[in-house]
Amino acid sequence: MIRPARLEAAARVMARADELAAISETPDALTRVYLSAQHLQANQRVAEWMRQAGMLVWQDSVGNICGRYEAVQEGAPAVLLGSHLDTVRNAGRYDGMLGVLTAIEVVHSLHQQDVRLAQAIEIVGFCDEEGTRFGITLLGSRGLTGSWPAHWLSQTDAEGISVAQAMVNAGLDPQRIPQAARDAAAFSSYLELHIEQGPCLEQAGLALGVVEAINGARRLNCRFTGEAGHAGTVPMSHRKDALAAAAEWMIAVESTTQQQGGNLVATVGNMRVLPGAVNVIPGEVSLSLDIRGPQDVPLDALLNELLAMAQAIAARRHLQFSAEEFYRIAATPCNQKLQTLLADAVQVVQGETLSLPSGAGHDAIAMAERWPVGMLFVRCKGGISHHPAESVQVEDVALAIDAFGRAVSVLAAAE
Repeated sequence: MIRPARLEAAARVMARADELAAISETPDALTRVYLSAQHLQANQRVAEWMRQAGMLVWQDSVGNICGRYEAVQEGAPAVLLGSHLDTVRNAGRYDGMLGVLTAIEVVHSLHQQDVRLAQAIEIVGFCDEEGTRFGITLLGSRGLTGSWPAHWLSQTDAEGISVAQAMVNAGLDPQRIPQAARDAAAFSSYLELHIEQGPCLEQAGLALGVVEAINGARRLNCRFTGEAGHAGTVPMSHRKDALAAAAEWMIAVESTTQQQGGNLVATVGNMRVLPGAVNVIPGEVSLSLDIRGPQDVPLDALLNELLAMAQAIAARRHLQFSAEEFYRIAATPCNQKLQTLLADAVQVVQGETLSLPSGAGHDAIAMAERWPVGMLFVRCKGGISHHPAESVQVEDVALAIDAFGRAVSVLAAAE
């Protein structure tokens, strides 16, 4: 049975999520991008809630909003909690925001009980995880880890405004970016709560799950090159149909990835056919390949297998196949001890636990380069995210606050 105090806290989270959703550059669709007036307004609102929860609050030099709930001994290392406050365009109201708001409730509960722990607790509302404005992802967490590339400052948005100029317009100094970086000794670990952005928890009938890893990803531009010809005069046995080859490979991509298992996924999401006429045999097909998985070795093995299959299909059909990788990110395993800690807490409040990978990226990717990371997923209706239909249940949020709070308290109680 969910305790009334947790339901009250969950209702407060839901109301605050609604309040943040109203802070948008468009009245009819939630959009809040890095260093916009709406982003700075959301930071101020979250800062108020952090202060009400007993935290010392500041905005760092890249625009992250940060709060600290002090330990028994001032200056002790901290357990860091957080997620992001920026959104995609026409977004849902829980992706990112739910993690920040539930973290505030965890601290608020401790503050109400006048409890201080061996470690401090810090919360960060990251300023830009989505990369919507400048095409740069994990901007806020890269600031915190000190891994912000200098060339980011010259990146421009759709209006031609650079990151450096946007910072100046928002009252930030680009020369002070390094001051956002935190020492490795500042934090013992990083925990992030997030909506699942997938259907696994809903299908399992569970509110909460523990993330085992954030999927690595490979993205490629691929091409089958055959020979265009007249659709009525070239016999079937003489054709070098690039689209037929691409179609055969797409089916192979789907079936091979399904057979592999291991939470591997593959998607062909874009295709261009040339010359693209109804009465001409396709001579060239360009298509994308996106494959993801929680472990790099199986992921690369799948990629190699799929590319070999494409080459074989092309050779059998007397075509050419080429592929160019344009994006690669390694899989990010979550810390095993933190997985166990979260699983134990979920077991207490839910009666069972489920481990699952994250198919989407998170700030935890950057944080894992410096600190142990753990993630807790909360069920979302239909697995829908990055969409106004994004939805969570207040009872699930109450369970999440309970489990997350238990894990944080155990972690922060350790010297």
